[in-house]
Amino acid sequence: MDIRGAIANERVEFAALLDGLTEQQWKAPSLCEGWRVREVAAHMSFGFRTRRGQVLRELLRARGRLHRMTDRCARRDAAAMSEGELAAALRDNARHPWTPPVGGLTAALGHDVVHGLDITVALGHERRVPLERVRLLLEGVTPRSLRFFGADVTGVSLRADDVEWSYGAASGTPVSGAAQDLLLVAFGRALPPGRLRGEAADRFSATTRGRPQGEAGEIRQRP
Repeated sequence: MDIRGAIANERVEFAALLDGLTEQQWKAPSLCEGWRVREVAAHMSFGFRTRRGQVLRELLRARGRLHRMTDRCARRDAAAMSEGELAAALRDNARHPWTPPVGGLTAALGHDVVHGLDITVALGHERRVPLERVRLLLEGVTPRSLRFFGADVTGVSLRADDVEWSYGAASGTPVSGAAQDLLLVAFGRALPPGRLRGEAADRFSATTRGRPQGEAGEIRQRP
């Protein structure tokens, strides 16, 4: 797959989706704990809009705590930018070469796809990420990546309904669902109830993980 092309298409498509959101939807909670749709959208384009020197200064200000830095910057930019500006920041940077500190282009695609799902799944939006993009990201799931994002799938066998992919021991308790929902599980997200099936599905539901989605508190690892 042309990963650069997939990244560009994902950004353009998602910018168009953002253009169609209502004012209330922009204020709605996302799957990222403590962030509304506005904060997630602001975070998605932070790497495009911020020079490396500025990022380092922000990190120093946060005393080296990456998640504190990204949280503060997302809240600041979400308050300062209009909805149109937040969407345009993705569209106008569709082919920006930014990548996360580790993971290269695949991680950049994961950043866009997963944060997009943080918004659409929380809103109950019908958008489906093209399966070839989701498949590529699922193929990169490893024990190390699961630990990085705080995803505990011990004793579970994840099985996608719409693409040939599974993860975990065959003897594990089956948890099945759409590939993009299982991708969210692998990135440590708690999903709205009813999106997954299986005896252990509730382990990955927002209603059984303690804090409701959108409530401020300790921030999990974000891609």
